[in-house]
Amino acid sequence: MILRELRPALSLVILFTIFLGFILPEIFTGAMQLVLPWQANGSLVTKNGEAVGSVLIGQNFTDAKYFAPRPSALSPNPYTQNTSGASNLAPTSAALLKSVQQRVAAYEKAYGPGPVPADAVTASGSGLDPDISLDNALRQAPAVAAARHLPAATVTALVNQLAQHSALGGVISTDRVNVLRLNLALDQLPPP
Repeated sequence: MILRELRPALSLVILFTIFLGFILPEIFTGAMQLVLPWQANGSLVTKNGEAVGSVLIGQNFTDAKYFAPRPSALSPNPYTQNTSGASNLAPTSAALLKSVQQRVAAYEKAYGPGPVPADAVTASGSGLDPDISLDNALRQAPAVAAARHLPAATVTALVNQLAQHSALGGVISTDRVNVLRLNLALDQLPPP
C-alpha cells in the first residue's frame, strides 16, 4: 500500500534528477560551447599556445615590472584559484584598519606619495578580482615604466588603450583594467 503511494513520488524524483541533473546541464554546456566557446572554457588567455591564466581570475604579480593586482584577503596564499573568499572583517575592525594602513604604506613606498586608490589597499569580496581601477593602473604606470626602462608615456598609453570604461557614466561600475591582459601586453612591447 505504501509502495503504491510512494511510486509516483520516487518516479518523479528519479525523472527530475536525470533531466535536471544530467540532460539539461549537458544541453546548456553544448549550446554554450557552440555559441560562446571562449567564455564556456573559462575565458583562458594563451601565450605561445599555452594557457597562462583567465581574465576572470586574478593572479599574484609581484615583480616590479608588472602591474600589481588588487590585494587578496586569501592569506597566506593569495590568488590561488582553488579558494575564494573575503576576510570577513567588519569595517570597524582594528585588524582591517591595520591591514589597510600597512597596504597604504607599501603602496606609497612602491609608487611614491600621492592619492592611493581604494582598490589598491582593500581586498575584493572574492579575493580573486582580476581588475584594478584605471586610477590605480595610471598611478602604477610610472613605476612599471621605470622598472622596464620604458618611457612613462608608452606605458600610460597602453593602460588607456586597454581600459574598460564604465557603463552609464560610472553609475554601474568604474573604469577598470584587466591586470593579466595589461601585463601580457607589456610583455609584447618592444624592448627599449
